[in-house]
Amino acid sequence: QVQLVESGGGLVQAGGSLRLSCAASGRTFSTFAMGWFRQAPGKEREFVAACSRTGGSTYYSDSVKGRFTISRDNAVNTQFLQMNSLKPEDTAVYYCAASNFYGPVTVRSAYDYWGQGTQVTVSS
Repeated sequence: QVQLVESGGGLVQAGGSLRLSCAASGRTFSTFAMGWFRQAPGKEREFVAACSRTGGSTYYSDSVKGRFTISRDNAVNTQFLQMNSLKPEDTAVYYCAASNFYGPVTVRSAYDYWGQGTQVTVSS
């Protein structure tokens, strides 16, 4: 069992940056692969980025590749999503998720635990 709490969302202008954090508590953080998903109004929740248990392997959706960076610090039980060059289409609620898999996973159903989400709004 693990509890996930996201923070760092907010309102930013197009071209700006935000850094999301996801603090984990409960089971040992390093036993989970981690990921970020997002859900815009009226749309399905979609994969954004994922990393392996160690953080050594990462994977990104095509829509954020080159702009977003996922990372984790197992010493402080936290994962991060650095978001640069933000676009209005990045506006969504962003969710942190934990999976019992080892490597980075892109499939929503592979994740076992979810945070409550943090709103990111990018104005044009």
